[in-house]
Amino acid sequence: MNTLHIVMGAPAAGKTTYAKRLAKEKKASLIDIDSATERVVQAGLDLATKNPDDRDSPFFKDSFREPIYETLFAIAKDNLCHNSVILVGPFTLEARDANWLENLKLRFGTSVCAHFITCDPETRHQRMAKRGNPRDLMKLEDWENYIQYYRGDNPPVFLHKYVDTSS
Repeated sequence: MNTLHIVMGAPAAGKTTYAKRLAKEKKASLIDIDSATERVVQAGLDLATKNPDDRDSPFFKDSFREPIYETLFAIAKDNLCHNSVILVGPFTLEARDANWLENLKLRFGTSVCAHFITCDPETRHQRMAKRGNPRDLMKLEDWENYIQYYRGDNPPVFLHKYVDTSS
């Protein structure tokens, strides 16, 4: 039976790096939120005359969050009949739902394994600054307010593998 691996955590925690290693190890499909949805999200924000690099405003979350995640799940479902899938995204709200993994198991009819990726705020800040991604600029410019959202970086309330990638 194929497995759906959910790799979750804050931006710049190391999710994609970890997920690439996991996908190679498991010989699984890798579906990353950024590579799967970035261009479509930017086009949508552009059409709405919003900042195409915004990922944190109420407008972005209200307009794009659910369709982005449902797109990821649709791609995962298409691949799970062939092989295991590594699905990468923050999943911050889902981490607070004790039934989320069980609901995913029922939805996809397969085993689900969560991997929570975290690092200290200083490491996260350094990684964001180093990678130079335009969607990180707003976060870096208002770091203290931004980091409040991820302060504590609480692990999921369900069974998960805890991975600390701090330097």
